[in-house]
Amino acid sequence: VTDSEVDLVTGTGSNRRYPIALEKLRVFPKDSDLPKDELNTTIDQLFVPMAKVRPPKPGKFDDWKAGLQKELRRITFRYFPERIPAAKLLKQIDPQNVRLETEPGIEVHLEHVEVFEPVEGTKCVLLVVGNPGSKVPVTEFMHHVHQAGDQMYVCEPRGLGPARWTRKNPPNYVERSHVLLGRTVDTGRVWDVIAAARYLRAKYDGKVPIYVVGQRAGGVLAAYAALWEPEITGAMLNKPPLTHMQAETPQFLNVLRVCDVPDVLGMLAPRPLTVWGCQREQLDRTSAAYAAAGDPAKFVIEEAVNTGPQE
Repeated sequence: VTDSEVDLVTGTGSNRRYPIALEKLRVFPKDSDLPKDELNTTIDQLFVPMAKVRPPKPGKFDDWKAGLQKELRRITFRYFPERIPAAKLLKQIDPQNVRLETEPGIEVHLEHVEVFEPVEGTKCVLLVVGNPGSKVPVTEFMHHVHQAGDQMYVCEPRGLGPARWTRKNPPNYVERSHVLLGRTVDTGRVWDVIAAARYLRAKYDGKVPIYVVGQRAGGVLAAYAALWEPEITGAMLNKPPLTHMQAETPQFLNVLRVCDVPDVLGMLAPRPLTVWGCQREQLDRTSAAYAAAGDPAKFVIEEAVNTGPQE
């Protein structure tokens, strides 16, 4: 072959001309010609059926939650111990920043953020989960939920902040290696958040409530951390994606064989849960779970918080 496709194509932009019209190289010349009953684009949902979780019946919440958690641990979080241990302090970088070890070889960054002037006494601790989809660790949302007397900490789990790794697409070596081990980066991030929460719990002698706070993908990580750690008092989430079918949602192996995000939020009952920026009908299953747990008032849906262009 002495010539090439580059030599044969003429023109630029919309005026490009090919020796053989592109539509003649397609089995279906136009997208509109594709069969209406094609399965190619959804075949992944048919090989292994997605779970269809029914809300618990009144008085059956504990059994419903226990069954889902047991299956979720068996299918998705099988390497989690019964309780994830507290993170260990590696280095006090400065008065506001520490480096923690959450498991051997894994280091995360924890920053103490002062929003208001300090007041005497601590009412609660807010553990803000770094968002894998954002380079800005603190947004207006965190300021929105903070009240006088709260201590706020920002946790940047593995792969974020100073601990971030180089990403190359393809093949994203770190993410792929996790899957070969039967886990994902996001599963590890849930571990990191829990370990940081237990570290803060010990730091305050277990005397103050600890809430996890997250935005978008960080909100889903926060919810899963609260699911597996009973000492987390509640969760505050802004605009969390509500299905693992969305690309921005944290990835957990086989999770959709068991449940989806609204079901996980429902399993947090009866602990306080506030969600901003979601339609009430999108969280019907969550509401039903809180009602079945006997304390529907603990679940609150608020209008979205404007967090500015950095989100």
